[in-house]
Amino acid sequence: MNKKVSLGSLFTQGVIILSGCAFLSSTPGLAYAAQAQSTTQARKKITVQTSRQVGFKDKSAGTGSKTNSMSLNPSLFQRKAPDELMLDSDANLDYRVAQGCLRRNFNEDSLPASVGIDNRQFAEFFKNQTKTFFDHMRGDCIPYAVAFGSRNRFDSLSIMNGPIQDSKTEVWTFTPSAVGGFLIQQDYLKDESKRLTEIRIPLRDVLYDTRKVSDQLPVELVWELNSLIKQIYPEENNSLENTNSVVRLIVDFGDRERWAQIWAVEIIDPATKDVYANAFWMERNDIPGGFYTGTGESLERSFWTNPLSYRRISRGVGMVRASSSKRSKNPAPTAPAQAPATKQRYRAHMGIDYAAPIGTPIFSVANGKVVHIGFSGAFGNLIVLEHPGNYHTYYAHLSSYNVELELGNEVRRGLEIGYVGTTGRSTGPHLHFELRKNGIYVDPYGSKTQLDLWSMRDNESGQLTREMLLLGSPIKHN
Repeated sequence: MNKKVSLGSLFTQGVIILSGCAFLSSTPGLAYAAQAQSTTQARKKITVQTSRQVGFKDKSAGTGSKTNSMSLNPSLFQRKAPDELMLDSDANLDYRVAQGCLRRNFNEDSLPASVGIDNRQFAEFFKNQTKTFFDHMRGDCIPYAVAFGSRNRFDSLSIMNGPIQDSKTEVWTFTPSAVGGFLIQQDYLKDESKRLTEIRIPLRDVLYDTRKVSDQLPVELVWELNSLIKQIYPEENNSLENTNSVVRLIVDFGDRERWAQIWAVEIIDPATKDVYANAFWMERNDIPGGFYTGTGESLERSFWTNPLSYRRISRGVGMVRASSSKRSKNPAPTAPAQAPATKQRYRAHMGIDYAAPIGTPIFSVANGKVVHIGFSGAFGNLIVLEHPGNYHTYYAHLSSYNVELELGNEVRRGLEIGYVGTTGRSTGPHLHFELRKNGIYVDPYGSKTQLDLWSMRDNESGQLTREMLLLGSPIKHN
């Protein structure tokens, strides 16, 4: 029987030590308390009365605008030449994370060196600031999560006052300041808010029985969870589904103003408490958020190339035949014995074609806004979504749309937005999918393609290490 536990929220007194200034912030956390009705109440909050799905908010410009989007923005339909799009300069390709639980000793202020941080200035700062922290220790080890950037640069360190998660748990997170020195954020778990909920679902149900998962999660989170598990499921343990392994989720069921969101997912053995794989959600303001594993690996590239639940790539980016000159059926008697070589013309194919049966559901790959829905020449029936960071995704040749979707709607990742078809310039049923940034086509499968969506940025590191301690299962001894 599936188990649900209501989680409390963490109210943070985040103190940023920098030139005598102090700022307050808040971060979600968890405290265990059994309340059977909390999940049901949270679900009711996100029900949109005019919709059978909860994955979009109505931001339409007005009635009657559903298919009048051809006049919305002509630049949406101008195909620009592919360009090699490299990662933003502040992104960190070499980002890595380590975690554990250090056994306590009489020299706890040397913890930074023990976890691999080689920075004398930080070591002195850590020693001076953590005297009161170690007075509140519980248990015989110190849980930590530490992140490093390029050239083994220290990016963040989170420590917890013992391997016990309850109302007395506190987490301190240290990060370098952009103007010199270091910042501290102090987080305390409190059983005062019920925003987060822990759910445990048998792994075999997640892999093979989406109906059971749908009973516990909004429909768009089912797609997201399925995509997550497919990526983090450890290949070396490919028989885990035949055991009692469970998927542990930390979920915010949201409300009418806030999307429902999976904040943490783990594949665990409930008997031994071993964690086989995990992932954590990173919220961002200027670009779409993303999932990262407990080792710092980004999972977002796969999400942005996964618009179908069933898919087979039939054609990628490149040159495709447009037309050819035909040989004459009745050549003149003086024509040479050998016919001239056929002259072939080609045109660029910008996009990925996913072959699938007509009617196969298509999902939005990220949160966004509907900026086009309607027929558009060679695209046929087309939906264009606009995403933060000046990204757009295109879903073309559709047979039909989600009947409740309209121009101006804000949609959540995982929402079923349309269905595979063969409209427009199409030789068979498939989805034509495009990803563009600043109007330029991006090949999401390109080996040289690196986007800010797919790597941890330096100023985001502390959020991940903090969530790993707050939302993850208790860490065992090193």
